[in-house]
Amino acid sequence: MRLLILCTTTGYQTRAFVEAAEKIGLDVVFGTDRCHVLDDPWRDGALPLRFEDPEKSAAQIVEYARTNRIDAVVSLGDRPTPTAARACRALGRLHHPPEAANACRDKYHSRERLRAAGLSVPAFVRFPLTADPREILSLGAPPVRFPCVLKPLALSASRGVIRADDPEQFVKAFERVRALLRSPEVRVMREETSDFIQAEAYIEGEEIAVEGLMDRGQLKVLAIFDKPDALVGPFFEETIYVTPSRLKAEVQEAVVATLRRAVEALGLYHGPLHAELRIAPDGELPQSIWVMEVAARSIGGLCSRALRFCSPTLGDGISLEQVLIELALAKDVRDVRREAAASGVMMIPVPQAGIYEGVEGLERARETPGVEDVVITAKPTEKLVPLPEGASYLGFIFARGRSPEFVEGALRRAHQELRFVIAPALPVLLRSGGL
Repeated sequence: MRLLILCTTTGYQTRAFVEAAEKIGLDVVFGTDRCHVLDDPWRDGALPLRFEDPEKSAAQIVEYARTNRIDAVVSLGDRPTPTAARACRALGRLHHPPEAANACRDKYHSRERLRAAGLSVPAFVRFPLTADPREILSLGAPPVRFPCVLKPLALSASRGVIRADDPEQFVKAFERVRALLRSPEVRVMREETSDFIQAEAYIEGEEIAVEGLMDRGQLKVLAIFDKPDALVGPFFEETIYVTPSRLKAEVQEAVVATLRRAVEALGLYHGPLHAELRIAPDGELPQSIWVMEVAARSIGGLCSRALRFCSPTLGDGISLEQVLIELALAKDVRDVRREAAASGVMMIPVPQAGIYEGVEGLERARETPGVEDVVITAKPTEKLVPLPEGASYLGFIFARGRSPEFVEGALRRAHQELRFVIAPALPVLLRSGGL
């Protein structure tokens, strides 16, 4: 049996999915957005695809499947999901519908669907990338009220998300997001969503994340994560995820009920999902549960290592990746349950721009009670860019223990042991008249 993994070339998750596939006994083939001109330069038989053109990419997968067996398809991250949905539909494999995958990739269209379903979503309006923010503010009936949040329509991990509390901040934030969307790194993706900037009302409240899946139209919640660090802006860098949630049982029930309505509105049917929600203070349930985002993918980076599952049929110590591969194979995963222990992850933020040189205190951090591992993903001489322009973290800290409070404390204590050496990045000076 063979698993097709659709991924970009920079994802952290690829190795985890390969290991899970090997555990199940599957062969693996990749579909990536690498160079299509070279003749298999990595010698791994990968299909060269263009995720900005999901119709054509799906057709390439279908053509490949005429002579090569494909038993299941999984996609890593946001960009490959529309391609995976179209390929699975053509191949008769279970997946989210293409229309749902498209909606989840566009914060404007997903907001439209959620609002039409009567769910609590922030007031929103999008503007062309070429718009003048000063003209937007000068309209007789301004479409923007403060505080607000400006964001790209498709970038993930809070990249390009900026809060503005007044007109001056709005103009600066708009220009900053526009510069990011016009950068070569973003334009090379050739996505229509990069031609717009969205402004949304800022929603007060505690933010949580929900990891789940859809199994033939039925929602299964795998974990609810608390985010104990306040996400109030001006940027929204996520750091700590801890599960099980410490929210009251009735609040968690309202979260699940709200998410169920959201996935129905979006049309998600079969596959992973990762949702972000906010709980407004002093509000009545369920109206106080605000849907911020529902993505048709699993949790990003190495964060899935914070989750382990058990099942009477699949055994103990099951990874999220194995669960999702079994789901893609149309296996029954209804009896899968998260482990009893509390667990969590810290995504180590980039404190400043510069050149990464190294880290001190790594062994002390790993010896912190409750900490299972500290993985530094930054590489020496790598250029570091913090949010909102940055797209990566320095690494990840993982912890397990008897309670969410213990896990959160272990993550914070381990982080305090780390000292990152970051050299200033020297500007490149150009002058006329030769060298």
